[in-house]
Amino acid sequence: MSPQAPAEAAIVAVIGVGGTIAMVPTSDGGVSPQLTAADLVQAVPGLAEHGDRLRVVDFRRMPGAWLSFADLDDLRTAVDQAIAGGAAGVVVTTGTDSIEEMAYYLDLRHTRPEPLVVTGAMRNPATAGADGPANLLAAVATATDPAARDRGVLVVLNDEIHLAARVQKSHTTSPAAFTSPNAGPAGRLVEGTPRWLTGPVTRRSVPAAYPGATARAVRVMLHTVTLDDDPVFLADAESRMDGLVVAGMGVGHVPAVLVEPLTKAAAAIPVVLASRIGRGPVLTSSYGFPGSERDLLGRGLIPAGFLDPLKARVLLRTLLAAGATGEQIRQEFADDVS
Repeated sequence: MSPQAPAEAAIVAVIGVGGTIAMVPTSDGGVSPQLTAADLVQAVPGLAEHGDRLRVVDFRRMPGAWLSFADLDDLRTAVDQAIAGGAAGVVVTTGTDSIEEMAYYLDLRHTRPEPLVVTGAMRNPATAGADGPANLLAAVATATDPAARDRGVLVVLNDEIHLAARVQKSHTTSPAAFTSPNAGPAGRLVEGTPRWLTGPVTRRSVPAAYPGATARAVRVMLHTVTLDDDPVFLADAESRMDGLVVAGMGVGHVPAVLVEPLTKAAAAIPVVLASRIGRGPVLTSSYGFPGSERDLLGRGLIPAGFLDPLKARVLLRTLLAAGATGEQIRQEFADDVS
């Protein structure tokens, strides 16, 4: 019996968006994103040799802070085209400033089983100890792992694999900046191979438009509550915004002076209550004073569950843009228990 031929390596599409991983020094002494996706692949030892199984797409070259939802919709189209062209997985290289929001938005709209892995770098290629090449290699390894299928969008940096719905950037400069405080990493890269710490996940998706609804442009504001906050910032928010996320203190508390404008807003638009801490859930029934979580939810605010304020805004905006009803919005946030 002749030996069985080895399985052919999977095709991976690498889509370059920009960010620190693609930055080089400029004449003014700073750095800016100039490297293409092909440049990034060529710079990774052990990766360029597999060029016949890699497809590179030079999508954008911009800082992560510049990205818009319109850019992300175009990126979703590029991802779908790559998969339709035979890619078994897709890696997106981008800026870390907005990875936690970007990846979550893509996760809400990515319904295919093929892995979509987002990565970047904390140190640019011109610095000692640049982490981009290692992160890109780990991302490609994750995208080709059969166990990564049906897990939605994953974020891979520092040899850790995070779920898009849980990952947060928790340090401004450290290569270990990305964590998942409410869940821990879904896996780790060990000797270049993904090792999974969690089982299959329950995936959530939001359609481009709900049945009977039409997709539309919306404005959703995030207000972070502070000590002795001024209600003028929330005055008539319902006339200026389609939705509002309030990052409350602690388990979901606000100063008494904010109760009236929040009550007024919640009567007209969806108002989501999250915690500015970013770790742990918003409570629902523990405290009872005016401005407590129980009081605010009784006035019509919607609890964010374990979603941090940034992701709560992404989810609310995505739902509103798809024409979700108030009840559908409430149910989507109620389902966030993982």
